[in-house]
Amino acid sequence: MQLTPGKLWGLRRMADANGIFKMTAVDQRPPIKDPIARHLGLPEAPWEEVARFKRLLVETLQDRSTAMLLDPHYAIPHAIDALSPQKGLVVTLEDSLFRDTPGGRLSASIDDWSVEKIKRMGGDAVKVLAWYRPDADPQVCAAQQDYVKRVGEDCARFDIPFLLELLVYPLAADAHQTTDYVEMRAKRSDHVLRSVEEFARPDYGVDLFKLESPVNADDADGSAAVQALFDEMGRLAGRPWVMLSAGAGKAAFRNVLAHAFRAGCSGFLAGRAIWLDAFAHYPDWAAIEAELRGASDAYMAEICALAEAEAADWRAHPVYGPGGARFQPADASFRHGYPGNG
Repeated sequence: MQLTPGKLWGLRRMADANGIFKMTAVDQRPPIKDPIARHLGLPEAPWEEVARFKRLLVETLQDRSTAMLLDPHYAIPHAIDALSPQKGLVVTLEDSLFRDTPGGRLSASIDDWSVEKIKRMGGDAVKVLAWYRPDADPQVCAAQQDYVKRVGEDCARFDIPFLLELLVYPLAADAHQTTDYVEMRAKRSDHVLRSVEEFARPDYGVDLFKLESPVNADDADGSAAVQALFDEMGRLAGRPWVMLSAGAGKAAFRNVLAHAFRAGCSGFLAGRAIWLDAFAHYPDWAAIEAELRGASDAYMAEICALAEAEAADWRAHPVYGPGGARFQPADASFRHGYPGNG
């Protein structure tokens, strides 16, 4: 795989000087909106309350982050001015309001939002969450595949990295039904691995995977059997990848990261494992901020240190060949071959 200049630059912006991704997710919508609405006894959380929390996350957690993932609903309009320009900016494309059908979930982009707009506003990467079950209705699988392909094509057109997040989910016949943005209970490892294998195909145009644990986070016990599943996931990804937390607790996510780093993972893009305990203090804003600056920051420091010590430099991934990820062509022909509108 040869990275184009825009994709190379965006990936570099998202990582530290040693090629490690330490990224914080602030784009969650239902996991923040729903608890606020319930507490206030309202059908919908006030925009100002959600946006206030997201700005506080940016202000308190960016120092240890190499990049932050923001959404165009709340975080970008209310907190972009608080984000240091030295940090990478990953921007969400997918709508949190997916469509649940008897055959499976269907994803779509946020209305009036696009890869082009993310590129034009200065985003360093496009993030899409695709719910996927390889055993879902074939038409649902095809629709999800087509959606991801279209995003990949747009990211290639505008020369911006495509960060794909994959999550399995319960089908109508499964136990543990939920539409919450949490790790599926009793998920099957083969569903996770087959999903990664599908979207690792080159026609999807994925540059960086954001992956869930192939076992329930609480089962990441350090065993050789669990490690083998992480190793296989890394092999199937075939390109740099980072771990998501999917609402896992702090200790469980730390264990997941240990497995992932041994399998060649290049860092993390996590949210709730870092800040959910602090959010539980809502509506006590002083207590929220105190915990974000205290326990959340300490946990962020812990997993950052773990990543720095054990994660793999994304630039040295075998997919880029012996020389690693580098600018090409590094000669006077560059401007002639690089495509553009002019």
